[in-house]
Amino acid sequence: MYNETVMDHFTNPRNVGVLEDASVVAETASPECGDLTKIYLKIIDNRIVDIRFQTLGCAAAIASSSMATELVKGKTLEEAWALTKDDVVGALGGLPEPKIHCSVLAEDAIHKAINQYRIDQGLLPW
Repeated sequence: MYNETVMDHFTNPRNVGVLEDASVVAETASPECGDLTKIYLKIIDNRIVDIRFQTLGCAAAIASSSMATELVKGKTLEEAWALTKDDVVGALGGLPEPKIHCSVLAEDAIHKAINQYRIDQGLLPW
């Protein structure tokens, strides 16, 4: 059902866990399946210098969160904001159609965290 890249990110997720000195934390849930993702961002000079996640969900949700964190780590907030579910799915080498919504969860969590950080800094959300 899942390709080798998806299984690798599921069984060996990158950037998993809590980031104690996070600049911002955001959580999103999928109304479709109940999966939950919490994202922790450490931001210095408008750049994501560290990122962690906790996901309660299926293999696709965990793999998507892992890949999404890899794709935005080290990026500016503007670059990270540009991340789409298609970027995550593409980097994973594809997901079965019924599991595409799992990649949206990671995208939404990152966007929510960035917007919360902007609000905390006195800026308007995007």
